[in-house]
Amino acid sequence: MEHLIWNIDPVLISFGSIKIHWYGVLFASAILSGLQVMKWIYKTENIDQASLDTLLGYVVVGIIVGARLGHCFFYDPDYYFAHPIKILAIWEGGLASHGGGLGVILAIGLYAKKHATSYLWLLDRLAMATALFAVFVRCANFINSEIIGVSTDVPWAIVFARIDNLPRHPAQLYEAIAYLFIFILLISVYKRFKRNSPKGLLLGTFLILTFTARFLIESVKQKQAAYASEFFLNTGQMLSIPFFIAGIILVVMAIKNFTKPSVKPNKK
Repeated sequence: MEHLIWNIDPVLISFGSIKIHWYGVLFASAILSGLQVMKWIYKTENIDQASLDTLLGYVVVGIIVGARLGHCFFYDPDYYFAHPIKILAIWEGGLASHGGGLGVILAIGLYAKKHATSYLWLLDRLAMATALFAVFVRCANFINSEIIGVSTDVPWAIVFARIDNLPRHPAQLYEAIAYLFIFILLISVYKRFKRNSPKGLLLGTFLILTFTARFLIESVKQKQAAYASEFFLNTGQMLSIPFFIAGIILVVMAIKNFTKPSVKPNKK
C-alpha cells in the first residue's frame, strides 16, 4: 500500500542566517486568530476592546511559560532537573499543551484580579479562542513532523520522511480536526446565549471535549515522555483526566445555576 510521504522543510523562508520557520508563522497566526475571536466577542457584547492588548500579553506569556515548564517537568523531568539552564532553551523545542493550559488559567487569574474582571467570564470566552489557537498549533506540529503517531497500515497513514520510513497515524491532524469541531460547537453555543451564556458552560464543554479527544488520540501517538511508566495510561492521558473532571463539574454547575428557579418572596 502506498502512503503519502511528508517531507516538507520546516523553514519557510531564509534570508542568509535569518530563517523564518513554518512553526513560528503558524504560532503567530494562532495568536492573531484567537485575538480576532476575542475582538468579535467584545464587539458582540459591546465591551471596550482597548483592554485586549493587555489581556493578549497575559495569555501569550501564560501559554509559552506554562507549555515550556509543562514539557520540562511532565515529560522529561530527570533531564531538566540535571540541566536546569536548558529549561530556558525554548528554541530547541518542547512545549506541552497541558502545561500551556495551566499557564493560561493562572495568567488569566492574575489578569482578572488586577483588572477587576470576572475570572470565569474570561475563561469561558477564551475557551473559544483557545480551540482555534490549538488548530493552528497542531498544523504547525504536522509541518514539523513532530508529535507523530505510531506505525499503522490504515489507508490515510503518512510517512514522515524526516523521522523514518514507517507509515504512521497523523496524530497532529486528528487533533487539529477535533479542535476545529470543538471551536465550531463552542461558537454555536455562544451565539445561542451570547452575554447570557451560563458561567462555566463554555469552558466546561471545552475541557470535556478537548481532553476526551486528547485522551483518545494519545493511544495512537508515539510515546513522548522520556521516562517509563508502569501504569497502563500514558503521561498525556493521565494529565487529561483532571481537566476532564473539572469540565464535568463546570458544566453541571452551569446547568444547575441556569435552571435554578428564581426565589419568590413569601406572601404575607
